[in-house]
Amino acid sequence: MDSPRQRLRDTIVDAARARTIAVGWDAVRMGGVATAAGVSRQTVYNEFGSKAALAEALARREVDRFVGDVQVALAEHGADVRAGAYTAIAHTLATAADNPLVKAILTSARGGSDELLPYLTTRAELVLTEASGALIDWAGTNLPGADPAALTFAADTIVRLVVSHIVLPRDPIDQTATALANLAVSLFTTAATTAA
Repeated sequence: MDSPRQRLRDTIVDAARARTIAVGWDAVRMGGVATAAGVSRQTVYNEFGSKAALAEALARREVDRFVGDVQVALAEHGADVRAGAYTAIAHTLATAADNPLVKAILTSARGGSDELLPYLTTRAELVLTEASGALIDWAGTNLPGADPAALTFAADTIVRLVVSHIVLPRDPIDQTATALANLAVSLFTTAATTAA
């Protein structure tokens, strides 16, 4: 069960998410988040300290949701690398395309504001670490004996490419997911045979 403090933090992050979707991150103010959360402005500052820290908490929440979905998709397909990769990638691309927060981030970036965009691009350590970790855990279970360095490279490469296609989509989701799943099969197969 969540502690009262965690529930408070979740309420504030929920309010920040709603405000970002409604007005864009640049227009989000700590006082507005506080009002939306039903707490004082000082409480928001006490919990997060700054707007940047609140942005990081907001990014972490979304990443955790995406990574949880990826883990479920991979687990559903066990050792079938192609099916697991395709399902996870297609779900991620489709969910990101429909996610109002991701849309708000990308829309504000196209309008010249990019305060949250770095969490998907230049400051994407959180995304890369969490998502790559999920892939590495899955591959480690389903490709026993694979070369750890090659697995890490494969996972990192696939995650970076998926993020790139979220930020700048080019082809239909199914087509992109198929191409990236084929690449994932190649990279993970190489990782499995490199160690052999």
